[in-house]
Amino acid sequence: MPHLRPTGRGFPARRERVLPRIPVPVARAVVDCAIYVDGVRQSGRTSYSEALATVRRTGRGFVWLGLHAPDDEQMTGVAEVFGLHELVVEDAVHAHQRPKLEVYDDTHFLVLRTVKYVEHESMSQASEVVETGEIMVFVGRDFVITVRHGDHTHLSGVRRRLEEVPERLALGPTAVLHAIADKVVDSYLAVTDRMEADLDTIEETVFGTQSRLDIDPVYLLKREVLELRRAVTPLTGPLARLSADNPLVPKEIRRHLRDVADHLTTVIDRVVEYDEVLTSLLEAAAAKVGIQQNTDMRKISAWVAIAAVPTMVAGIYGMNFEHMPELSQPWAYPTVLIGLVVACTVLFFNFRRHHWL
Repeated sequence: MPHLRPTGRGFPARRERVLPRIPVPVARAVVDCAIYVDGVRQSGRTSYSEALATVRRTGRGFVWLGLHAPDDEQMTGVAEVFGLHELVVEDAVHAHQRPKLEVYDDTHFLVLRTVKYVEHESMSQASEVVETGEIMVFVGRDFVITVRHGDHTHLSGVRRRLEEVPERLALGPTAVLHAIADKVVDSYLAVTDRMEADLDTIEETVFGTQSRLDIDPVYLLKREVLELRRAVTPLTGPLARLSADNPLVPKEIRRHLRDVADHLTTVIDRVVEYDEVLTSLLEAAAAKVGIQQNTDMRKISAWVAIAAVPTMVAGIYGMNFEHMPELSQPWAYPTVLIGLVVACTVLFFNFRRHHWL
């Protein structure tokens, strides 16, 4: 409705027209949609509502709908067609969820956190090591919906590989769930392999012979390892529930999910090990920085002690006493200078012998 905004100067207020928000079509968020019968993708392009209607009318196959970063209205439209619970719509739109598994009647809702290794020349120049995203999977008896958040969460490769193995797709929507979980956990393994190289580099730096140590890369990698830990550790429970005796998951898929859970255990063991090593490196780095500071303080103290000798002599002769007999002697000035040089030299070599300089 048009409204008035006062101008504050007695002039007529200017009318502003509030334009209605134009909803974005759901098709904008759809990456791919297909019907699979006996593991074979059916030809032709169709909307997800028509695809679901076809599957339920014929009683054969399932629909695989892929979405990328849908908004509230788009996800609500999809939920109405597929009969998704209203509680999962908000989770699917806003992301930033912990890995979890929720079951609504005969529909499974799985949240997976994805990770990507960020390339960098050195840890001292890096601002980020791990980039995270999310994949959410809705699995029903005759459909699977994947919702992606993030630029590195592409699933086109997973779809293509599954279409090359129709006997796997013939097992139903849970085969897609397993393939996505397997891809995500394999990416965890790849990231931990790359992070191990960074950890080795930092370890060499901390225990190296260089006198100066930059502790910031240690804190950076520690932060990234904690972020990776938050992404992978909570997934243990959902995979255990899926691979248990679940009537909605075929026996063959449960076997493969147990293999994915084993790989996840390997990833968690690595992440825990990296976390412990980085904690030890932080303690070692802090100790080394403390030693560096003590060394610097000893050097400063030594130079201050050397400078105190001429300062003291200059202070004595600067008091302007009248009765100072050496002031009238021609040898007094060079004698004082030579005495200062000798005293400072003796102090310098004494501190040097005790490794203060």
